[in-house]
This record gives sequence, C-alpha cells and structure tokens, in this order.
Amino acid sequence: MVETAGFVAESAAPTDAPRELLDARDLPPPQPLQNTLERLVELDSDTVLVQVNDRAPQHLYPRLADRGYEYETVETDEAVVTVIWSS
Repeated sequence: MVETAGFVAESAAPTDAPRELLDARDLPPPQPLQNTLERLVELDSDTVLVQVNDRAPQHLYPRLADRGYEYETVETDEAVVTVIWSS
C-alpha cells in the first residue's frame, strides 16, 4: 500500500485535517472520477481526500476546480496520489 501521509504533509492541504483514502487503482474508467466526486459530497468540508490511482486523473481536475476544490498530484513508481481539499 502507498503511504499517503507524506504526500499530504508536502502539499498545501491542511495537515491537521481528517483524511479519507480512496484507492482507485483497480477501478475501470469512469469509476475513479465518479467515486471521487461522490465521496467528496459525502465528506465534511474540512476533510482531505487522498485518491490513489494508476494514472493522473486528468478528467477530474476541471471538475474539482469547478467545485472549488484545490488539489495536488504526485506520481510515484507505485501510484499516482492526488490530495484534494476544500479551499
């Protein structure tokens, strides 16, 4: 499993906020996008969502921006980690 705490700490996301993990590596498109957007609606606005995927979620970025979320993505050898938080 990818250790995500370091990615949150290195991003501009609030480090003291609660975190949720969404591992979307085994989901076929468009499920990672759909599941991420659905999870964000369910979460408190102060919770940071960490999505782990096998590729950069290019189609997700404009939807996050439209909804007022900030995000940072880091690609590693193991996965692509996107940290998402409310601005």
